[in-house]
Amino acid sequence: MKLVLAIVGNDDSGMVSAALTKEGFSVTKLATTGGFLKKGNTTFIVGTEDDKVDQVISIIAGQSRRRTQLVPSTTTMDIGVYSAFPVEVTIGGSTIFVLNVDRFEKV
Repeated sequence: MKLVLAIVGNDDSGMVSAALTKEGFSVTKLATTGGFLKKGNTTFIVGTEDDKVDQVISIIAGQSRRRTQLVPSTTTMDIGVYSAFPVEVTIGGSTIFVLNVDRFEKV
């Protein structure tokens, strides 16, 4: 058995949740926050059999997409003037971890 942890941007979390549930996977959702942009994320926890891990990953990948966003970046000049200029960063998509489960009990 495997435990899939998937960190998905909030923009895609509804579609990911609906797609996993539609395919019969039990899903637990946790509200989380990213450290870089301080944006909201959803962390999905899915327990599944080894042979269904690729299906879970495929569903998550199909429902979460990467985007670019401009974020302000500041620099200082020698005279103490601060200047902000936008920097393009990639957001969205998903980060997925697959862990082995030694024991599972539902009580």
